[in-house]
Amino acid sequence: MKPRRKSRRSQRQTLSQVSASLPDLPHIRPKLTMLEREDRLRLHQASLHILREIGVQVHSPKALEILRKGGAAVSGENVKFSSSLVEWALASAPSKFNLYKRGTSEVALKLDGEEVYFGPGSDTFRYLDPRTGTRHNFSLGDISECYRLCDALPEIGFIMSIGVPRDVPQENYYRHQFAAMLRNSTKPIVIVCDSREDMEANTMMAAAAAGGLDKLSEYPTILLYSEPSTPLQHSFEAAEKLLFCAENRIPVTHSPAPMMGGTAPITLAGAVALGNAEMLSGLVMHQLCNPGAPFLYGHGVHHLDMQTMVSVYGAPEYQLARVMAAEMGRFYNMPVWGYAGHSDSKVLDGQAAVDAQFSVQTALMAKTNLNHDVGYLESGLTNSPELMVLTNEIISQTRRFTAGVRLDDEALALDVIADVGPGGEFLSHEHSLAHWRELWLPQIFDRQRLETWEQQGSKSVNDRLREVTIALMDEHKVEPLSDSVDSELDRILAGE
Repeated sequence: MKPRRKSRRSQRQTLSQVSASLPDLPHIRPKLTMLEREDRLRLHQASLHILREIGVQVHSPKALEILRKGGAAVSGENVKFSSSLVEWALASAPSKFNLYKRGTSEVALKLDGEEVYFGPGSDTFRYLDPRTGTRHNFSLGDISECYRLCDALPEIGFIMSIGVPRDVPQENYYRHQFAAMLRNSTKPIVIVCDSREDMEANTMMAAAAAGGLDKLSEYPTILLYSEPSTPLQHSFEAAEKLLFCAENRIPVTHSPAPMMGGTAPITLAGAVALGNAEMLSGLVMHQLCNPGAPFLYGHGVHHLDMQTMVSVYGAPEYQLARVMAAEMGRFYNMPVWGYAGHSDSKVLDGQAAVDAQFSVQTALMAKTNLNHDVGYLESGLTNSPELMVLTNEIISQTRRFTAGVRLDDEALALDVIADVGPGGEFLSHEHSLAHWRELWLPQIFDRQRLETWEQQGSKSVNDRLREVTIALMDEHKVEPLSDSVDSELDRILAGE
């Protein structure tokens, strides 16, 4: 006798029972890892050897005194560190901290080792103007437009100085940059400046917008990007800025940039061990000054192209160094500084897009937490607002990829498959209506059929990028500072 076929209802009951036996699971995410614990420990021990046996030069008397009192071995300007002192500093540094929206207690960025954010870079010399397509020196107006653009882009989490304005006094252009950032965005700001005096002036401006220095310390809206001088030196200016941030609990990354084959060994492992040692020496100095003050781990190991003598960004070695930095940051239980959205290309072309995609995907999968340099062309000498808009799209697309998939009952959709059955369609099912918005939709990239694309002008992605970039610059409005705060910024800029 032919067996009787089960009813659709009994099929659903059976599938429901199967589904009920499966656990509800969080998203399963793609991961990028590289170093085993033994590898991270070996790098750590190599850096400790450098600090213990070779030491670093520190060119700040104040920093030398703090290090001497803290137990470091100081001889002239050379400082050596015991392993126990480094371990103390690592235990003292916070594992997480927040950055806040301008003038509020609203958390903008959670630097907890998990979340990943992106922002522009600093101090490029040339501006690739989207309005004219020409390359020229920056004006204060140019960088202000770029800050408003960053404020408008949802995947840009923080602001950085972007370019060097040539129409303000060059001895204090860092202060004019910072005032323009405060006036043209409410997002957190990463500061680059020349001296402790610059940092003090910028902090006064940030404090005016925050409602006082105490408020700024409690709800920091700024983070200093400072650097040791590879190999194994802390300049007077860098050390003084580092100590100022520790004293006032202003977050800081004191991140070296060892250049393989130039200022660091040609091998990636040697350069990372060196950069890690430089970072650790800065951390000790910082934590001895004020234990528990917020500090962001990082190093910018890169290499010198031996054919062109250019310090390159679009290289696999560069991204391997980013993965190693992320792994060491997790080893130390600290959030990590990173690099993304940049290219060695001179123009916005296929090379620039590939470089940006490669770096963004590495950052999101390896989890470098605060990533700068979005918009860099010409190996960091030119900034392109259109590349910033393109990278915003790339970040959005890649963030969806790294979000992974669910394997819970709702996602497995066994009841839905039973409802539709063989030969059916899912387009009109309520399950599709409930979840279709979870699929990523581009804002810049084109998915139209050829005929529709031609009817709408046959615009390339470069055409659309230019249009969107200029429109955002023209139309985006930023919540203004109060008149009193704006006047205080003018007073500080005037040196009063």
